[in-house]
Amino acid sequence: MVKAYLRYEPLAGFGVIASTQSNITYDHTGKLAITPALEDVLLWDLKKGTQVGQWKESGNNAQVTSIAKSPNNRDYAVGYADGMIRLWKIDTTTATVTLSGHRGTVTTLVFNDDGTRLASGSRDTDIIIWDVVAETGLYRLKGHKEQVTCLRFLKNPERPSSDEGYLLSASKDTLLKVWDLSSQFCRETVVGHRTEVWSFDVDPQQSVVISGGAEPMLKAWKINWNVLEKSIDEMEIDQPAQETDEADTLKKAITVYGNIPRNSRDRIVTILFHPSGKYVGVQAADKAVELYQIRDHEQIRKKIQRRKKRAKEKGKQVDEVSDEIQPEDEFHSYTIVRAPSKIRSFDFAPVQDVKKAGHIQLAVSLNDNVIEVYNAPLPAEKKSDPQDDPTRASSIDLQGHRSDIRAVALSANDDLLASASHNSLKVWNVKTRSCIRSIECGYALCCSFLPGDRHIVVGTKSGDLELFDIASSSMVYSVAAHAGSIYSLHMRPDKRGFVTGGADREAKFWDFKINEEKPTSSPTFIHMRTLKLSDEVLCVRYSPDQNILAVSLLDSTIKVFYHDTLKFFLSLYGHKLPVLSMDISSDNTLIATASADKNVKIWGLDFGDCHKSIFAHQENITGIQFVWGTHYFFTVSKDKMIKYWDGDKFENIMKLAGHHGEIWALAVSRHGGIVVTGSHDRSIRIWERTDEQLFLEEEREKELEEMYESTLVSQMEKVDVNDTELDSAGKQTMETLKAGERIMEALDIADEEKLGWEAYETAKAKGLPAEQPQRNPILLAMGDLTPEKYVFNTVEKIKTNDLDEALLVLPFAKVTSLLSYIESWAKKNWNIILISRVLFALIKMHHNQIVANRMMRPMLDSIRHELRANLQKQKDIMGYNRAALTYLRRDWEARNTADFFDEPSSTTNDNKKRAFIHV
Repeated sequence: MVKAYLRYEPLAGFGVIASTQSNITYDHTGKLAITPALEDVLLWDLKKGTQVGQWKESGNNAQVTSIAKSPNNRDYAVGYADGMIRLWKIDTTTATVTLSGHRGTVTTLVFNDDGTRLASGSRDTDIIIWDVVAETGLYRLKGHKEQVTCLRFLKNPERPSSDEGYLLSASKDTLLKVWDLSSQFCRETVVGHRTEVWSFDVDPQQSVVISGGAEPMLKAWKINWNVLEKSIDEMEIDQPAQETDEADTLKKAITVYGNIPRNSRDRIVTILFHPSGKYVGVQAADKAVELYQIRDHEQIRKKIQRRKKRAKEKGKQVDEVSDEIQPEDEFHSYTIVRAPSKIRSFDFAPVQDVKKAGHIQLAVSLNDNVIEVYNAPLPAEKKSDPQDDPTRASSIDLQGHRSDIRAVALSANDDLLASASHNSLKVWNVKTRSCIRSIECGYALCCSFLPGDRHIVVGTKSGDLELFDIASSSMVYSVAAHAGSIYSLHMRPDKRGFVTGGADREAKFWDFKINEEKPTSSPTFIHMRTLKLSDEVLCVRYSPDQNILAVSLLDSTIKVFYHDTLKFFLSLYGHKLPVLSMDISSDNTLIATASADKNVKIWGLDFGDCHKSIFAHQENITGIQFVWGTHYFFTVSKDKMIKYWDGDKFENIMKLAGHHGEIWALAVSRHGGIVVTGSHDRSIRIWERTDEQLFLEEEREKELEEMYESTLVSQMEKVDVNDTELDSAGKQTMETLKAGERIMEALDIADEEKLGWEAYETAKAKGLPAEQPQRNPILLAMGDLTPEKYVFNTVEKIKTNDLDEALLVLPFAKVTSLLSYIESWAKKNWNIILISRVLFALIKMHHNQIVANRMMRPMLDSIRHELRANLQKQKDIMGYNRAALTYLRRDWEARNTADFFDEPSSTTNDNKKRAFIHV
């Protein structure tokens, strides 16, 4: 009989406030901060410090790497490490659109002014322009040789609706590139940086670009729209071949403005203009954000006059001092916002009128899992006035650790969870995943609940044992237990004491002591005896019957002693590297050891024989624990994997992937209902046992299929033979392959049904005996669909972004069949937009074969006639609706502004002003 196991599924992940792989952004109200939390996105209320929302995609395990806010204040684009982009609405919990096109990590995202276009840059060096409304990729721009680091749309402020505009991109290849989106080519390459360009931003007036990298100065550039708006033919006419290099320089659209000094010497991470356009924030890879004031013309004039005055005082000729405006004249560094640790990213609050607010507010995400909000004062009006320092307005730090989690422990009833890290001990409610206590402690390496679940004991790197009272959130007792780090701590099965092992080559035994005069007071513990060993103690474990004690040493051996007499019983040797964790089964027959040599060994405790040695992980195994009452056990490792094993069959039951860093801590509930892990990525994850059965053969087949699919997709990746700057935006994935297969299956079913009925009708017309064909059961089950409707429904269900790549899978015979169905769809006026997309994609892909096939011309003529007629109807309806909406808007404005008119003879401009004031 095949043995079945119960499957474990991820229940929750928490403890991350803001991860370090992506940027932070405000919502449009300025009340919420939208932050990356590994593979999820969290919404935090900055005043209350509470989480108010979460964007989580089921099945996604790739980290969030970029977040961008749309100008419509509803949509947010989120890029992931696997190259996917998902669009979310702020009030929903599921992604509205999924875009697939990049072959590497998405590094930057930006919307255009009206939010209809999205540009994405990636580690694969490509830029993709997406149509947000049509939910599809338009084209791919290739030209950079390294990772794309920053993107911005450019639009001529004098002609904002003239064309699609331009795109400015920066890369680690030290180049800035200007892309003409109307012609889809690189208009200009800006060479000026000597190091990687990490960030830039364009002022709201679209006239100045500030960029920065690892250089000690910021670079400022001017945008010459007169040159940029010229076509290539006009430039060739205006500029003969014999013109000088100086004239060539003058024809550049992006010209050098100058350098801006900065205080930090670390590389630039983010450059951002304030929404008001009067300030610039520059963040380097350190603990500060430097704020620059953009001076107006009057302030710049005074600055130049002071410069001339100083030159005159030094005896120089005033004529020698240039009247030209320098970047340092316009951009003035006036304050620095300093944080307690390194800043990962920052964003300005969306406040236009900073004078009314009285300060500049910005939110920063720190590298140690904290969000902080700072209020920076406005620049002093007079040079003699004192400049106030920025102040911290609020901070979100309770819901996560500042450093990696080194130990976790569950209470006896599995209701509470303790997690310990450097300087922090936190107690969590397992059901709500909320932090109910946060206590300062030493550098914790191990922890455990005391009997009664009211106290927690922590072993630290300094060798101290610290006892904490949960109710009062305070340390009630501390003792210097070991001369070195305490690596392990284990409660005695009789609940009257515990044992510790440390770097001082000793295992110490402790008993609890309760004050009999005050039974309600906190217990303490006293040292009873010491077991001296030959090497550092890495792990100590009692057997459940408290008969023996196992101790793992730095010399890669495990020593087993009798608990009562401390006499030597067994020595287990065979590991090539030290054993970092071990556990004894509940029936006292097996001991499982996990080592830094990546192996798990299962030993019998009767004779100390090794039953099996398993190569379990790709990195050091940091934790192992049996499920009570069974020989199943869990292991965790630095390879970010959790594995579930059968200790009798020596087989891997399943793998649990989810963490993005080394896993240091493991805790299994009493009867295996939940498994808790803590990681270097500062996240705590809970895995829950479900009622779904799992069979090993099916699990192995599933793993092989996943491996085959991953290799299949990688083999189907397009190889770029030519160096053209333009390419299609799509990417072959398993979803597109399966979608293509679904279309082919639908065509086969529909063709079979259609041919059967055509043969029946032909025979019937000729008077021949014919039997009515049986309907396909699939079509009957779906509501007695016609073949045309069945194929149409199949195509309609495919994601818009995957449609082109799915059609690419079809062979030409299926393309011919699909075109015949498109003809009938066009006649019935079914979803003309979808029909047009499918038709144009097929003609573009198979143009040569379609042109060579004369039999298809009547069909294509019919499609053209029907499509044009239906598209004209759509155009008429849209024009009518637009005119109606324009009329309604004028009517509303007239009704809602009439009360504010002073006199009937007011001019149109005055009316408009009053209308805008009212609105």
